[in-house]
Amino acid sequence: MASTSTKFSTLPAKDKAAILSITGLAVLVRLYKIWQPSSVVFDEVHFGGFASKYIKGRYFMDVHPPLAKLLITLAGYLAGYDGDFDFKDIGKDYIEAGVPYVAMRLLPATLGVLVIPLSFLTLKAYGCTSLTSSLGALLVLFENALTTQSRFILLDSPLVFFTALTAYAWANFQNQPAFRSSWYWYLFLTGLSLGATVSVKWVGLFTIAWVGVTTVTGLWHLLGDLSVSPKQYVKHFFWRAVFLIGVPVIFYMLMFGIHFICLVNPGDGDGFMSSEFQATLNNKKMVDTPADVAFGSHITIRHLNTQGGYLHSHDHLYPTGSKQQQITLYPHKDDNNLWLVENATEVDVDMRALPPVYLRDGDVIRLQHVSTNRRLHSHDLRPPVTEADWQNEVSAYGYKGFAGDANDNFRIEILESKSKPGKAQEYVRAIETKFRLVHTITGCVLFSHKVKLPSWAYEQQEVTCAKQGTLPNSIWYIEYNEHPTLPADAEKVNYPKVGFFKKFAELQSVMWETNAGLIASHTWDSRPEAWPYLRRGINFWVRDHKQVYLIGNIFIWWLSTAGLVIYALFKIVTILRWQRGYKDYSLPSVQAFDSTVGTNFVAWALHYFPFYLMKRQLFLHHYLPALYFAILGVVIAWDLFCKKVLRHRAIITAATIGILAIAVYTFVMLSPLAYAEPWTKYQCENAKLMKHWDFDCNVFPTDLSKYDSSHIANVSSVDGSVVEASSTATSSFQSAKDTIGEALPPRDEL
Repeated sequence: MASTSTKFSTLPAKDKAAILSITGLAVLVRLYKIWQPSSVVFDEVHFGGFASKYIKGRYFMDVHPPLAKLLITLAGYLAGYDGDFDFKDIGKDYIEAGVPYVAMRLLPATLGVLVIPLSFLTLKAYGCTSLTSSLGALLVLFENALTTQSRFILLDSPLVFFTALTAYAWANFQNQPAFRSSWYWYLFLTGLSLGATVSVKWVGLFTIAWVGVTTVTGLWHLLGDLSVSPKQYVKHFFWRAVFLIGVPVIFYMLMFGIHFICLVNPGDGDGFMSSEFQATLNNKKMVDTPADVAFGSHITIRHLNTQGGYLHSHDHLYPTGSKQQQITLYPHKDDNNLWLVENATEVDVDMRALPPVYLRDGDVIRLQHVSTNRRLHSHDLRPPVTEADWQNEVSAYGYKGFAGDANDNFRIEILESKSKPGKAQEYVRAIETKFRLVHTITGCVLFSHKVKLPSWAYEQQEVTCAKQGTLPNSIWYIEYNEHPTLPADAEKVNYPKVGFFKKFAELQSVMWETNAGLIASHTWDSRPEAWPYLRRGINFWVRDHKQVYLIGNIFIWWLSTAGLVIYALFKIVTILRWQRGYKDYSLPSVQAFDSTVGTNFVAWALHYFPFYLMKRQLFLHHYLPALYFAILGVVIAWDLFCKKVLRHRAIITAATIGILAIAVYTFVMLSPLAYAEPWTKYQCENAKLMKHWDFDCNVFPTDLSKYDSSHIANVSSVDGSVVEASSTATSSFQSAKDTIGEALPPRDEL
């Protein structure tokens, strides 16, 4: 490796010229017609929508950390975006709504451009010549998948940028003399880049693992270096810990601090969070409520386990079973969450007019729905959705003036282990007491789980009475409590204050659980074994005989994969030869190949193989960080091959230009799928270099001249069939939705 850093200012003039030229070309390639298409594309539905919610301050839930979403929001805000566009559907038009979508797309596009000079500088740090460094930067530039991902409001371009910045900083750090100012700077930049990478997506954890592995390896070698004193070794260890652990952790937590500051209002994501967390949001902050609950109190009851939905009813009936009034779990405050606590033995007595008689463990109560006067009720009928033998239907039954029956009776069972020590374990106290409601006739317990009822119940959560209900799903508590005869000085309670660290820890847990739950199949998902040879891509958008389809440059993908295979074979052979007594590792060329290509091979492996352990939805773009390291590795190998084998400058230049020419040709051939450019069906079919590629050539007309016609036959692939429409005007939005098929994952990745 070189012994100096590869900052732009320290480069020779020819390298500066090369970087500026390649970066200028990158601007043209990555920003070409970035306004096209002018409607929502694939996951812009999510990430553009999150920008709207940030601007409005509405709490949302996403499995990804906030950095890239915050940057996209900032770009939109500075361009005048007011957050009123909902990004709800693929194909929804930006221009009519006045959305500054180009400014928002420019953020990931600009970061995509910056990856190109970073590639050049990183390869120079590994000791590559200017020619091969230029080749590596241009291979990254003319990679179709990286180009496509960088042109839209998506997270993968920021992820690849910060990954590349980490690789650049780490390569330069390893070139610096210990404890010089440049050594500290590159170590700090590495830590900062690691924090940024993991703050975009949790895939950044793989980058941290790579730096961690190489750090441990480096410290192990230092331990065997007798020229390094124990004091110096401790210093090496200390500063690596500070910058490679402390800095990323602080940066990561800082991003969530900004996230919490921005999202101060309730939104569609607060239902994922605990009641205590929700109470920190505007309009959900609860005023103090009387602690002691009495017969005759008006109360709201919350479920403990499934993000604290309220026990709810409304004036609508089940379409099956008893056909009585529905009981659901509802995540928002509403008058239909209000219940009157009755004494099961004295239902004809107005307990609200009498001095309070406080609820105790073992009391049998009835709960009357205040809005409809019907009582919480259960019986030996199966629920409308979960038709299991151990589940009974829960309904609201009766009418005003009706005394009810024994199937309305529920016994309070206080759970001491879950309740606050003291009075809350004996009496029912708001917030502090956790209890179960046991149906006295059947012995089942009031129960809810993450099962949604159909549209006839507004997709609210199912509530049943379970004979074998798991404990977490049958625990309830009272949030709101009101009784007219409570003394004015009655003790009041509220949720405990939740600070940043508790909110941070809870959100990490919810993100992890939600991410792990994305196991449903998806139209465009793929598995890791298919990525290195580019078996299929992802359909992003179809409209007006144009298509955006994420597919890589197959030449670059196969070249990088071949380089990985060659290195793996080299490693196996040299290890076997070493065991037989050969001294290959004493050769400087072998050492250089093993250390420089090897570190990128390890980076590729750590960004690739962990996906085999995941059962969740996976997509081609998960491979992009690994692809970046594979490209670096194969270019470094090519550089060493040129230096040690080819040697002749003219041959090296010609061979390098030949490699680049094939890459550029392949890029241009597939570029209409990146830029949503006009294309013919014939050109599309010729570009299908693999039979497994499934972009739909029936979308395109047979002749480019037809793009000039105002009324042409629109041919789109819809669920495998061919459909013709009379004009482009009728084809746009529904064609996009149908051709893409359920193109949006509930949440697409780590």
